[in-house]
Amino acid sequence: MIAGVQGLGSGLHRRHVLLLGLSPCLASGAAAAGGDVQLASVWPSGQSPQGFLVSEKYDGVRAVWDGQVLRFRSGRVIAAPAWFVAALPAMPLDGELWMGRGQFDLVSGAVRRTVPDDAQWRELRYMVFDVWGLSEPFAQRVGRLVQAVSAAAQPWLVPVTHEAVETALALQARLQQVVKQGGEGLVLHRADALWRAGRTQDLYKLKPEPDEDGQVVGYLPGQGRLEGQTGALLMQTPQGQRFALGTGLSDALRRHPPPVGAWVTYRYRDRTASGLPRFASFLRVRDPE
Repeated sequence: MIAGVQGLGSGLHRRHVLLLGLSPCLASGAAAAGGDVQLASVWPSGQSPQGFLVSEKYDGVRAVWDGQVLRFRSGRVIAAPAWFVAALPAMPLDGELWMGRGQFDLVSGAVRRTVPDDAQWRELRYMVFDVWGLSEPFAQRVGRLVQAVSAAAQPWLVPVTHEAVETALALQARLQQVVKQGGEGLVLHRADALWRAGRTQDLYKLKPEPDEDGQVVGYLPGQGRLEGQTGALLMQTPQGQRFALGTGLSDALRRHPPPVGAWVTYRYRDRTASGLPRFASFLRVRDPE
């Protein structure tokens, strides 16, 4: 088993660029400033996991460290306590701020404060899984990550454990084990893949039901019991298609829906012939990163 941290950022000192072997264009921070992080695709059913390293998918808030500033994946600065930032390695990191399985709402509330609550931050762990921009395959980047985290010697700074899984059957068994324990799913990263921003076929997520982020572009009025409230969110998928999302919305969200332009996460069973998510169900409002 090995562990790793994935990231990107901005504002690295040039000496760090030379030390880590980072691409100058990446080290300039353009990736983090534009929110151009590495994004996972949905794992194809039945595909062999050979050649991939598998880890748990932590249900936290994505946080990227550029050597100086901690940011949401969009590039917006996270108001972290000074002691937290001061203890992070100079190496750029990518990971999840996490409080434990099923605690997403607590994490989200803590890290979105403009003035950090010290007690809440001491409950957080930074689960790191890659090093952004390093010109080495993922497996080697993970080794660099483990060394950096070990040197930092902070109990809340944790390298994510990665392991090889040989068969599709073993992968499903691993997924069921994680889900049974309250976990969200798995992440698979091709061991020989170089880092690159954006959605990639080198990085996958695997859950009992796939999910996706879409953007709110409007609302459909409620009827009957829901008259005067939001009946459904009019969503636009990453592919530019539109559909109505009503299943899973709480009464509170129907009264005060996410604003137009907000991004939300929804689960779905599969896709229609035209590519729209089938049986989509609202999961959460994505952090305003």
